[in-house]
Amino acid sequence: MKIKLIFITVLFSLAVILLSGWIRLSSKGDDPEDERAAYIVDLNEISRLNESGEHETANARIAALQENMRKAEIQKSGANAIPVLCGVSVLFFVTAFGYIYFAILRPFDKLKDFAAKISLGDFDVPLKYERSNYFGEFTWAFDSMRNEITKSRASEKEAIENNKTVIATLSHDIKTPIASIRAYAEGLSANMDSSYEKREKYLSVITKKCDEVSRLTNDLFLHSVSDMDKLKLVPERIEICVFTKSIIDEIAAERGDIIFRKPDFVAFISADKNRFTQACENIVNNARKYAKTDIEVFFTKENDDIILHFCDHGDGIPDENMPFIFDKFYRGNNCGNEQGSGLGLYIVKYITERMGGKVVLQNRDKGLEVKLILPTLK
Repeated sequence: MKIKLIFITVLFSLAVILLSGWIRLSSKGDDPEDERAAYIVDLNEISRLNESGEHETANARIAALQENMRKAEIQKSGANAIPVLCGVSVLFFVTAFGYIYFAILRPFDKLKDFAAKISLGDFDVPLKYERSNYFGEFTWAFDSMRNEITKSRASEKEAIENNKTVIATLSHDIKTPIASIRAYAEGLSANMDSSYEKREKYLSVITKKCDEVSRLTNDLFLHSVSDMDKLKLVPERIEICVFTKSIIDEIAAERGDIIFRKPDFVAFISADKNRFTQACENIVNNARKYAKTDIEVFFTKENDDIILHFCDHGDGIPDENMPFIFDKFYRGNNCGNEQGSGLGLYIVKYITERMGGKVVLQNRDKGLEVKLILPTLK
């Protein structure tokens, strides 16, 4: 751009000089000596006409001579003005080029060099800016962006390091209770529990260490929940009614607190089996923890959706808590002393929405109903 502008400036200047020279040469009249001789001849002729009494003709010749002299004078003045006009034009164009270069081209070159360094990952070189030029505010915004990127990269690096530290610490802490569990389990296997009291002690230690591992894994899960948006789902075509019954049978185990009503229809959905199982487990565990009643599970159909219902017979959720119940780490006022992280329903909502469905919670006359509304496949 800069080279092109210099070339245009030089070319224009040469064109102006050549044009002015051509005009100067074309406007150049007869030789001054020839002009004076012609004037003398005209004056002698006028004098002769007056002497012979032809005054009118003499006056006409005088007027014509005056007109010729006036035109010649104007022509000389115009010819003399051409070089001045040429010089002014060249000076103006050079000045304009200088202004464009210093006000636009040079700042733009700085921006181009700065952008090249940024593209190579060099964020440590500041970009000096001047508010007075045309790129002042843009340059300021560009440098501010560099500062923000630098801060963001530093924060990201610190977060990664903290993440590594936390995971390493928790992993180390988990090893200790697991080692104890293994030792006591091996003791039970080797029949070292020679008395009822010793056997109860072994089992008590194993249970205590299992609770300790559970707490540590909860801490690890809480630490990683900020990356839920990176959770991958692998959807596949499943018959939801049969698959849900298998999940409920596994969750219910020997407790017998889940009543599953098998529907009289079949429905296929696109879902990730593992994540769908996780969502069902979270809903059932919440009902067991807070309602402490039997849980009814059944299906209904509505248009092109299939609805999975989970109904308990507890006290439900206070109405003032309902708008926030799906928020991360939120726990209602009626949780009491029950331990929890406030992530169960947040995870259920996240997984269901990733599968194209939605979650609805509503209080019934007695208990809480959770509905998973999922689109069916044709």
